[in-house]
Amino acid sequence: MTERIQTFIKGLDDDMEGGIPKGYVVLLTGMPGSMKSSVGFNILYQNAKQNKTKGVYITLEQDRNSLLEQMKSLHMPVDEMENMVSVVDIGYLRQNAEGMEYGDSWNSVFRMYAENMKSAQGYDILVIDSLAAVEVLADVKNKRAELFHLFGWLRALNVTTFIITEATSNQDIVRDEDFLADGVIHLDLRREGSSVNLYLGVAKMRRTNHGRGYHPLIFDQNGFEIITD
Repeated sequence: MTERIQTFIKGLDDDMEGGIPKGYVVLLTGMPGSMKSSVGFNILYQNAKQNKTKGVYITLEQDRNSLLEQMKSLHMPVDEMENMVSVVDIGYLRQNAEGMEYGDSWNSVFRMYAENMKSAQGYDILVIDSLAAVEVLADVKNKRAELFHLFGWLRALNVTTFIITEATSNQDIVRDEDFLADGVIHLDLRREGSSVNLYLGVAKMRRTNHGRGYHPLIFDQNGFEIITD
């Protein structure tokens, strides 16, 4: 049987044969405000808390303290779990390092952090926030070729990776990363009456018999849950 990583989104793991195949590179994609970062952090946090699985969250845009405060307000404090959950703010390094050009040098720093922490901590789950920032960081010119090598490097780390990406409002556009990733989970915002509600759907998950529906996504003090028929 395929070993899987749980998302700890109630209803979703049952809809994906128990979770996401271990070692996959999975995109968490959606419009701004669709809780992509929160869903990614939830996967990392709950696996650390409930399965004792170590994880690393690499933020390239949001300040580390701001991120931790945000997750604490969502009932995911890491104060007592710092040996299981690490948050690395490469954005801070970007702002304070002098003389480092975008491109290969920044790409090397990013990969060095991930590899060194893998050697030192032995983490099994990696969240990267976000792909757009990685592309700027690495000064990507040939997107498909460079993402092919990036995703290959991530698989060689022998971790399960979740990458935050921004969705496009044009549904006819299929992005290079959608082809290259092992899985794509869509988060959507829909206006319904006077409310804007969250939806989640699994667009792609290799080696997995998963549902194709878009389901309401609920978040409360008990965590995330999709509402299925």
